[in-house]
Amino acid sequence: MSVRICQTTRTLLIVSGLLLALSWTLAQQPDFEEVLQTIDARSNFQGDLSATFTLVSTDPEEGNETNQVRFFRRDGEDKFLLLILKPETQLGQGYLNIEDGLWFYDPESRQFTYTSLSESFEDSDANNDDFGASSLAEDYDVVSSSEGTLGNFEVWILELEATNDEVTYPFQKIWVTQKDNLLLKSEGYSLTQRLLRTSFFPSYARVGDNIIPDRMIFVDALVADKMTEITITEITTAAIPDNVFTKAYVERVNR
Repeated sequence: MSVRICQTTRTLLIVSGLLLALSWTLAQQPDFEEVLQTIDARSNFQGDLSATFTLVSTDPEEGNETNQVRFFRRDGEDKFLLLILKPETQLGQGYLNIEDGLWFYDPESRQFTYTSLSESFEDSDANNDDFGASSLAEDYDVVSSSEGTLGNFEVWILELEATNDEVTYPFQKIWVTQKDNLLLKSEGYSLTQRLLRTSFFPSYARVGDNIIPDRMIFVDALVADKMTEITITEITTAAIPDNVFTKAYVERVNR
């Protein structure tokens, strides 16, 4: 009888220890939905944002290309405008995202064409929605989490599943620093959970109370050695006139 009692006591102690360890681990983990909200809040602006984007694309089949765009964004109204500066053959082309969707403007034909946020930008590895406001918390649920390292950083590795069909990637995996919730890396997957693109965010700039990546690297997972690196400069939060986010402005500025 005493042997059975000892075995039962030992089992209870082991189970209690495991439960205590589990509760301690859970206590150390943050609310991952709040982590997504923090990422969004830090990179989204209450006012306006303007900057210059330089995209350097490497393509083993098509060759290398450099694009430069002037960028205007108003997160409160979910609007942005991209005006292409380089190459000169595309000077004056633009992408305007307003209430009724994303429009591409060609100054040669003087026509606006409806396009999609999920499409690639000028055949690069950047997507049109990479230029918009961050909406991870709104568009995704966290379905699993684990701890890991990325370079010298201790990170949370979060697997995300889309809550709507309007996102570019139905599934994502992201690497977020445990110390300050900075997004360092993400992987975008298709509905069949095939890896489509890997993104790196190696550098950030503080703009007022916000922190935004000023260098991004997008690596194509389907074509070997195909990638696009974006550098963001001339960042300002000066107010943008309302008429900038109109088709009339895009037409007029290209005359």
